Amino acid sequence: MKRLSLPMYDIHHPATQALTGRLAQWLRADVEWPDDLLTHWRARDLLLSQTCGYPLMTQLPDAQLVGAFELSAPGCDGARYRSWLVAREADKACALADFRGRRAVANSIDSHSGYNALRYLVAPLAQNGRFFRVTHLSGSHRQSLADLRAGKADIAAIDCLTWALLRCHAAHELAGLAIVGETPLCPAPPLITSVRTDQQTLATLRRILTRLVKAKAARASFISGFTVPDREAYREITRWEEEAAALGVTTL
Repeated sequence: MKRLSLPMYDIHHPATQALTGRLAQWLRADVEWPDDLLTHWRARDLLLSQTCGYPLMTQLPDAQLVGAFELSAPGCDGARYRSWLVAREADKACALADFRGRRAVANSIDSHSGYNALRYLVAPLAQNGRFFRVTHLSGSHRQSLADLRAGKADIAAIDCLTWALLRCHAAHELAGLAIVGETPLCPAPPLITSVRTDQQTLATLRRILTRLVKAKAARASFISGFTVPDREAYREITRWEEEAAALGVTTL
Protein backbone atom coordinates (compact mmCIF):
# COMPACT_ATOMS: atom_id res chain seq x y z
CA MET A 1 0.00 0.00 0.00
CA LYS A 2 1.31 3.44 -0.91
CA ARG A 3 1.74 6.13 1.76
CA LEU A 4 0.49 9.69 1.84
CA SER A 5 0.55 12.58 4.27
CA LEU A 6 -0.07 16.32 4.49
CA PRO A 7 2.30 17.10 7.38
CA MET A 8 3.05 20.78 6.91
CA TYR A 9 -0.11 22.42 8.26
CA ASP A 10 -1.62 20.05 10.80
CA ILE A 11 -2.85 22.96 12.91
CA HIS A 12 -6.43 21.71 13.36
CA HIS A 13 -6.13 17.93 13.25
CA PRO A 14 -9.77 17.20 12.27
CA ALA A 15 -9.33 19.37 9.16
CA THR A 16 -6.12 17.56 8.21
CA GLN A 17 -7.83 14.22 8.79
CA ALA A 18 -10.69 15.27 6.50
CA LEU A 19 -8.27 16.12 3.69
CA THR A 20 -6.04 13.08 4.04
CA GLY A 21 -9.02 10.77 4.55
CA ARG A 22 -10.54 11.93 1.29
CA LEU A 23 -7.24 11.45 -0.52
CA ALA A 24 -6.69 8.01 1.01
CA GLN A 25 -10.13 6.90 -0.16
CA TRP A 26 -9.66 8.16 -3.69
CA LEU A 27 -6.07 6.96 -4.02
CA ARG A 28 -6.42 3.71 -2.01
CA ALA A 29 -3.45 4.64 0.12
CA ASP A 30 -2.49 4.63 3.80
CA VAL A 31 -2.32 7.91 5.69
CA GLU A 32 0.93 8.42 7.59
CA TRP A 33 1.63 10.86 10.44
CA PRO A 34 5.44 11.02 10.23
CA ASP A 35 7.77 12.18 13.00
CA ASP A 36 10.88 12.12 10.80
CA LEU A 37 9.83 14.21 7.83
CA LEU A 38 13.01 13.84 5.78
CA THR A 39 12.84 10.04 5.97
CA HIS A 40 9.14 10.22 5.06
CA TRP A 41 9.81 12.46 2.05
CA ARG A 42 12.60 10.15 0.82
CA ALA A 43 10.56 6.95 1.15
CA ARG A 44 10.58 4.85 -2.02
CA ASP A 45 6.88 4.03 -1.61
CA LEU A 46 5.78 7.62 -0.99
CA LEU A 47 2.67 8.34 -3.01
CA LEU A 48 2.00 11.91 -1.91
CA SER A 49 3.24 14.38 0.65
CA GLN A 50 3.82 18.09 1.11
CA THR A 51 7.27 19.47 1.84
CA CYS A 52 8.94 22.86 2.10
CA GLY A 53 10.55 24.44 -0.93
CA TYR A 54 13.96 24.63 0.76
CA PRO A 55 14.43 20.88 1.38
CA LEU A 56 12.92 20.19 -2.04
CA MET A 57 15.84 22.05 -3.60
CA THR A 58 18.59 21.10 -1.15
CA GLN A 59 17.82 17.61 0.17
CA LEU A 60 15.27 15.96 -2.13
CA PRO A 61 16.82 15.93 -5.60
CA ASP A 62 15.00 12.74 -6.60
CA ALA A 63 11.53 13.68 -5.40
CA GLN A 64 9.07 14.31 -8.21
CA LEU A 65 7.11 17.55 -8.07
CA VAL A 66 3.38 16.87 -8.22
CA GLY A 67 2.28 20.50 -7.92
CA ALA A 68 1.27 23.05 -5.29
CA PHE A 69 -1.90 24.30 -3.69
CA GLU A 70 -3.13 27.79 -4.43
CA LEU A 71 -3.89 29.51 -1.13
CA SER A 72 -6.41 32.11 -0.03
CA ALA A 73 -4.99 33.02 3.39
CA PRO A 74 -4.06 36.68 3.93
CA GLY A 75 -0.53 37.18 2.63
CA CYS A 76 -0.86 34.57 -0.12
CA ASP A 77 -1.24 35.17 -3.85
CA GLY A 78 -2.33 32.03 -5.64
CA ALA A 79 0.48 29.48 -5.41
CA ARG A 80 2.79 32.00 -3.73
CA TYR A 81 3.04 32.75 -0.04
CA ARG A 82 5.12 34.76 2.39
CA SER A 83 6.07 34.89 6.04
CA TRP A 84 5.00 37.48 8.58
CA LEU A 85 7.64 38.95 10.86
CA VAL A 86 6.15 38.51 14.32
CA ALA A 87 7.12 40.12 17.62
CA ARG A 88 5.44 40.93 20.90
CA GLU A 89 2.91 43.76 20.88
CA ALA A 90 5.31 45.91 22.91
CA ASP A 91 7.52 45.99 19.77
CA LYS A 92 4.72 46.46 17.24
CA ALA A 93 6.06 49.89 16.16
CA CYS A 94 9.56 48.53 15.50
CA ALA A 95 11.07 48.06 12.04
CA LEU A 96 13.26 45.05 11.26
CA ALA A 97 16.40 47.18 11.70
CA ASP A 98 15.37 47.82 15.30
CA PHE A 99 15.88 44.12 16.10
CA ARG A 100 19.63 44.27 15.42
CA GLY A 101 21.47 42.60 18.29
CA ARG A 102 18.31 41.05 19.69
CA ARG A 103 17.13 37.43 19.82
CA ALA A 104 15.49 35.53 16.97
CA VAL A 105 13.77 32.16 16.98
CA ALA A 106 13.26 29.90 13.95
CA ASN A 107 11.57 26.55 13.56
CA SER A 108 14.51 24.82 11.83
CA ILE A 109 17.47 25.57 9.58
CA ASP A 110 15.89 23.67 6.68
CA SER A 111 12.75 25.82 6.75
CA HIS A 112 12.31 28.41 4.05
CA SER A 113 9.51 30.31 5.76
CA GLY A 114 11.07 30.39 9.24
CA TYR A 115 14.81 30.54 8.53
CA ASN A 116 15.83 31.10 4.92
CA ALA A 117 13.38 33.96 4.33
CA LEU A 118 14.40 35.74 7.54
CA ARG A 119 18.09 35.33 6.72
CA TYR A 120 17.45 36.86 3.29
CA LEU A 121 15.80 39.91 4.85
CA VAL A 122 18.44 40.62 7.48
CA ALA A 123 21.47 39.98 5.24
CA PRO A 124 21.63 43.56 3.85
CA LEU A 125 21.41 44.88 7.44
CA ALA A 126 23.99 42.55 8.98
CA GLN A 127 27.41 43.58 10.26
CA ASN A 128 30.35 41.17 10.08
CA GLY A 129 27.98 38.43 8.95
CA ARG A 130 25.64 38.76 11.94
CA PHE A 131 22.43 40.63 12.63
CA PHE A 132 20.85 38.94 15.65
CA ARG A 133 22.73 38.45 18.91
CA VAL A 134 21.50 34.88 19.07
CA THR A 135 19.07 32.64 17.19
CA HIS A 136 17.66 29.47 18.65
CA LEU A 137 15.70 26.71 16.94
CA SER A 138 12.29 25.82 18.32
CA GLY A 139 11.26 22.83 16.18
CA SER A 140 8.01 24.34 14.86
CA HIS A 141 6.29 27.61 14.05
CA ARG A 142 3.87 27.07 16.93
CA GLN A 143 6.74 26.66 19.38
CA SER A 144 8.43 29.77 17.96
CA LEU A 145 5.26 31.72 18.75
CA ALA A 146 5.20 30.24 22.24
CA ASP A 147 8.82 31.31 22.74
CA LEU A 148 7.94 34.86 21.68
CA ARG A 149 5.03 34.97 24.12
CA ALA A 150 7.26 33.64 26.90
CA GLY A 151 9.94 36.28 26.26
CA LYS A 152 12.55 33.73 25.17
CA ALA A 153 13.00 35.48 21.80
CA ASP A 154 12.09 38.81 20.23
CA ILE A 155 11.23 38.10 16.59
CA ALA A 156 10.37 35.21 14.27
CA ALA A 157 9.29 34.64 10.68
CA ILE A 158 6.00 32.70 10.66
CA ASP A 159 4.46 31.57 7.41
CA CYS A 160 1.19 33.30 6.66
CA LEU A 161 -0.85 30.10 6.26
CA THR A 162 0.17 28.88 9.71
CA TRP A 163 -0.79 32.28 11.11
CA ALA A 164 -4.20 32.21 9.39
CA LEU A 165 -4.97 28.67 10.59
CA LEU A 166 -4.02 29.56 14.14
CA ARG A 167 -6.19 32.67 13.94
CA CYS A 168 -9.12 30.38 13.09
CA HIS A 169 -8.46 27.46 15.42
CA ALA A 170 -6.12 28.55 18.23
CA ALA A 171 -6.23 32.33 18.44
CA HIS A 172 -4.94 32.24 22.01
CA GLU A 173 -1.54 31.21 20.60
CA LEU A 174 -1.32 34.63 18.90
CA ALA A 175 -2.32 36.63 21.97
CA GLY A 176 0.11 39.43 22.78
CA LEU A 177 1.85 39.14 19.40
CA ALA A 178 1.89 41.49 16.42
CA ILE A 179 2.95 41.40 12.77
CA VAL A 180 5.79 43.91 12.33
CA GLY A 181 6.81 43.13 8.73
CA GLU A 182 6.73 40.59 5.94
CA THR A 183 8.97 38.70 3.55
CA PRO A 184 8.57 38.80 -0.24
CA LEU A 185 6.34 36.21 -1.89
CA CYS A 186 7.82 32.91 -3.00
CA PRO A 187 6.50 29.58 -4.38
CA ALA A 188 4.09 27.81 -2.03
CA PRO A 189 5.09 24.52 -0.35
CA PRO A 190 5.32 21.79 -3.00
CA LEU A 191 3.47 18.49 -3.16
CA ILE A 192 5.80 15.61 -3.99
CA THR A 193 5.89 11.92 -4.83
CA SER A 194 8.59 9.27 -4.97
CA VAL A 195 11.01 9.06 -7.86
CA ARG A 196 9.51 5.59 -8.47
CA THR A 197 6.01 6.91 -9.13
CA ASP A 198 5.15 6.32 -12.80
CA GLN A 199 3.75 8.97 -15.11
CA GLN A 200 0.27 7.47 -15.18
CA THR A 201 0.07 7.60 -11.38
CA LEU A 202 1.47 11.12 -11.40
CA ALA A 203 -1.31 12.18 -13.76
CA THR A 204 -3.85 10.51 -11.44
CA LEU A 205 -2.45 12.42 -8.45
CA ARG A 206 -2.83 15.71 -10.27
CA ARG A 207 -6.37 14.87 -11.30
CA ILE A 208 -7.35 13.90 -7.74
CA LEU A 209 -5.77 17.04 -6.26
CA THR A 210 -7.65 19.19 -8.75
CA ARG A 211 -10.80 17.48 -7.49
CA LEU A 212 -9.80 17.80 -3.82
CA VAL A 213 -9.56 21.60 -3.86
CA LYS A 214 -13.29 21.82 -4.56
CA ALA A 215 -14.11 20.09 -1.28
CA LYS A 216 -15.35 22.00 1.78
CA ALA A 217 -12.43 20.66 3.81
CA ALA A 218 -9.99 22.26 1.38
CA ARG A 219 -11.67 25.65 1.54
CA ALA A 220 -11.60 25.46 5.34
CA SER A 221 -7.82 25.04 5.09
CA PHE A 222 -7.44 28.11 2.82
CA ILE A 223 -6.82 25.87 -0.20
CA SER A 224 -8.41 27.49 -3.24
CA GLY A 225 -6.80 25.71 -6.18
CA PHE A 226 -4.12 23.40 -7.50
CA THR A 227 -1.41 24.17 -10.02
CA VAL A 228 1.69 22.50 -11.48
CA PRO A 229 4.67 24.88 -11.42
CA ASP A 230 8.00 24.00 -12.97
CA ARG A 231 10.55 22.72 -10.49
CA GLU A 232 12.77 25.58 -11.66
CA ALA A 233 10.35 28.00 -9.99
CA TYR A 234 11.68 26.80 -6.63
CA ARG A 235 15.18 27.98 -7.57
CA GLU A 236 13.95 31.34 -6.28
CA ILE A 237 14.27 29.93 -2.76
CA THR A 238 17.91 28.90 -3.11
CA ARG A 239 18.70 32.20 -4.82
CA TRP A 240 17.66 33.91 -1.58
CA GLU A 241 20.23 31.78 0.24
CA GLU A 242 22.88 32.59 -2.36
CA GLU A 243 22.20 36.33 -2.16
CA ALA A 244 22.49 36.27 1.62
CA ALA A 245 25.77 34.33 1.37
CA ALA A 246 27.11 36.88 -1.11
CA LEU A 247 26.61 39.48 1.63
CA GLY A 248 28.51 37.29 4.07
CA VAL A 249 25.46 35.94 5.92
CA THR A 250 25.21 32.15 5.98
CA THR A 251 23.38 31.70 9.30
CA LEU A 252 20.87 33.66 11.34
